[in-house]
Amino acid sequence: MKISIASGKGGTGKTTLASNLAMYLSEFQDVVLADLDVEEPNSGLFIRAAALHEEIFNTMIPEWQQEVCTLCDRCREVCNFNAITRIADEILVFPQLCHSCYACSELCPVNALPMKPKKCGIIRHFRREKLDFIEGVLDIGEEQAVPLIAGTLSYISEHFPAGILRIADAPPGTSCPMIAALKDADYVILVTEPTPVGLYDLGLAVDTVRALKKNFGVVLNRDGIGNSDVETYCKKEHIPLIARIPQQRRIAEHYAEGKLLYKNIPEVRSALEQISRTLGLVIGTRNTEKGRQ
Repeated sequence: MKISIASGKGGTGKTTLASNLAMYLSEFQDVVLADLDVEEPNSGLFIRAAALHEEIFNTMIPEWQQEVCTLCDRCREVCNFNAITRIADEILVFPQLCHSCYACSELCPVNALPMKPKKCGIIRHFRREKLDFIEGVLDIGEEQAVPLIAGTLSYISEHFPAGILRIADAPPGTSCPMIAALKDADYVILVTEPTPVGLYDLGLAVDTVRALKKNFGVVLNRDGIGNSDVETYCKKEHIPLIARIPQQRRIAEHYAEGKLLYKNIPEVRSALEQISRTLGLVIGTRNTEKGRQ
């Protein structure tokens, strides 16, 4: 099963839920946690796993070959992202705008724009007991997160069997990076908070996952602050509210220290158990094995 944990905005507790749910479930089965928030990955602050592998990730960018170019303007005409322009007798390529679609390179009649690799980030692989943690880290100044997200997902597909449980910490918001992280998900957990801003951004996220035709539910974080508008909205829209995580000072203290919450806070562990049961995930295996021993 592939689970993506997303939110309409940052700061709702998405990474906190993803890291705690992955570690909790890894007590009973093999789990892969992918931090796809490549512009600011921070699940590793809570996982603290041993490093296994690191590799450079390249995106492909066209490189103009002046000596063979006939200045026919075909490349500029076919680029949907304004990454190529012509000034006098020169073709200019803007790597920050390029989406590596290969249109300019493939459709150039004289092969004047071969695609060349350009480093845009790294992919790291960590392991902690039954948890494999994969993160993509976008280089500073790079503007295209989607290729690295796709590359991180491809790394997981290449190195892990299809049947393993996968949990993805998606980028916040509802733009292209979030959609790229959700496109292969079997189920999406939307994390929100009971505030007017939380409700507004939840509505945007709900519209997005419905457009993607994904099964989804909501986890209400910081339950106890704000108002009940999120609950009213979920009931009106027939959206399952699958768990609540209360607003507590000790949760904030553990978070600030980079500690996993479920190990010391019963209410968080209870919420994770409820999420696991709702999604039909395997829990309780460790206790059963100990009983047999």
